[in-house]
Amino acid sequence: MDLLDTLTAKGLLGEVPTREEALAVLATTDDELLDVVAAAGRVRRRWFGRRVKLNYLVNLKSGLCPEDCSYCSQRLGSKAEILKYTWLKPEQAADAARAGVAGGAKRVCLVASGRGPTDRDIDRVTDTMAAIKDADPEVEICVCLGLLSDNQAERLKAAGADAYNHNLNTSENTYGSITKTHTYADRVDTVQKAHGAGLSACSGLIAGMGESDEDLVDVVFALRELGSDSVPVNFLIPFEGTPLAKEWNLTPQRCLRILAMVRFVNPDTEVRIAGGREVHLRSMQPLGLHIANSIFLGDYLTSEGQAGQTDLDMIKDAGFEVEGAGEATLPRHRADIAEAVAASSCGTTASSCGTAASACGSGGGCGPCGGHAHTPAEATAAEGTEDDELRSDLVKVRRRGAGTELAPNA
Repeated sequence: MDLLDTLTAKGLLGEVPTREEALAVLATTDDELLDVVAAAGRVRRRWFGRRVKLNYLVNLKSGLCPEDCSYCSQRLGSKAEILKYTWLKPEQAADAARAGVAGGAKRVCLVASGRGPTDRDIDRVTDTMAAIKDADPEVEICVCLGLLSDNQAERLKAAGADAYNHNLNTSENTYGSITKTHTYADRVDTVQKAHGAGLSACSGLIAGMGESDEDLVDVVFALRELGSDSVPVNFLIPFEGTPLAKEWNLTPQRCLRILAMVRFVNPDTEVRIAGGREVHLRSMQPLGLHIANSIFLGDYLTSEGQAGQTDLDMIKDAGFEVEGAGEATLPRHRADIAEAVAASSCGTTASSCGTAASACGSGGGCGPCGGHAHTPAEATAAEGTEDDELRSDLVKVRRRGAGTELAPNA
């Protein structure tokens, strides 16, 4: 297949495909699926070998968010029966992080619901990072707290954060259809603030909200242009009680094509299979490992993942190995760029940095949170059709781990 030969050749050289080529990947047929996976797998192995990086989520504060993101079970007005709690104490968060590290996680992602952190919240996260680093100085810490204000990224970097997550979620043209309380530009600004402070940029997307192929390609190319070191690919978990509860648009084959497109556009970047892989990839999860080089271990923010030991068995059975703490995730040339950005970050004040990408570079985002979604009104209008049956039996709300009395499944 000429398309796949071209994409493979470009990927092995670290070159980016055209927009038309990326769209063509999403348009391939199920008969071509294994060829697509094999081509993306060659690119993945060129830059990342057979290593799989494990990441572990700790939800520091759950629910009670003032934002109206249609996809999120923690949103304003959500009726999803999720755990709701305010900030975990540093020692509680450190205990939760230890479970993930013990399971093989190399990076701990500290996430808190809300529009963005106050300065007091930054202090809380600083104390939590110190508790985690005291127990394991080598663990990577990614922080995901929403929209950042001036100086906050610099404070997190100085306190020991390695990365900041803030997902773009969907294309700029369709962002307003999933969220009204902030803008796409707000998200880009936060990614730029984080990268400008020398934090590794983790920023991704959510697929399955009713978006078009063009929307997916738009957001993936935008992430590439922002310089994301890590691109989490989330698949919408349609929580009952949210506007997108009936959005079951994904098949395992569709998910694999999306992952392959992301890999071809980001050949030498960490591509992570994030929220929703168990729900949508199901028994085809091992094929995803041939494309992505990173996954979350165990549970997510408000939903349960498969058992951590099952993840480890899957990695081993598929012929891959867990990436060790001493191994570099990114290829040397990408690591050099990241180190250069960190070394040349524009001082410690936002006034010396600004928010323009030309000033300090750009980047950004990590936790499971889009695409072009139906509006709440459209979702309501769709109720009652046979094709829109709720499938809440596939969505398991998290009842264990951080914020509960039960042990995590890492």
